[in-house]
Amino acid sequence: MNKFPRFLSAAFALALLAGCASTVEVVDTRADNGPGTMGIDYRDFDNAAATAVQEMLDSGAVDHPRGGRYVLAISRMTNDTMQRIDTDQLVKKIRVALLRSGKVVTTTAVGLNGAEDEMVNRARELRQSREFKQETVAREGQMVAPDYSLSGKIIQRNHKLSDGRQQVEYYFQLTLTDINSGLAFWEGETPIVKRGSNKTVSW
Repeated sequence: MNKFPRFLSAAFALALLAGCASTVEVVDTRADNGPGTMGIDYRDFDNAAATAVQEMLDSGAVDHPRGGRYVLAISRMTNDTMQRIDTDQLVKKIRVALLRSGKVVTTTAVGLNGAEDEMVNRARELRQSREFKQETVAREGQMVAPDYSLSGKIIQRNHKLSDGRQQVEYYFQLTLTDINSGLAFWEGETPIVKRGSNKTVSW
């Protein structure tokens, strides 16, 4: 015999769901004063990307002498921390900020592992198809080669402090290389330092 009536089970489940729903909070990422973490969170990516882009723009490295825009290809971004970081999150913020500056456009047709957007090349296979109007298919010799390459590395260093706490240092390093000459026209490093309890893990 079931000693727990079905309607009570349903009521209990609804109450549980309502209780869980009440704990959800939508964070305003533009004014988030919530507690930080010893690891890297989205605010660190925002800070590192904004600082790097501003330094790059201020350096004049991406000021085109004829007022045009340079084409940028994204190279390798190395994660040398104890955390599993999606470096694309940092790169995307940098790309968006540079695009908005009006001085740089990024190419998705060139990448270390092939085109970032494979459709660039797939669409060119339509040149052999009789199903498509050939005047609408991308023509040969139209893609633009990159002027610059952006590479980078995220480094983590942990230190024990004399007061028993720990200090975790993150370094966001970026290099802008002129592809034609192979010379680095701009390099930047944004440190983010955190201090907290030794019991708090940074990964």
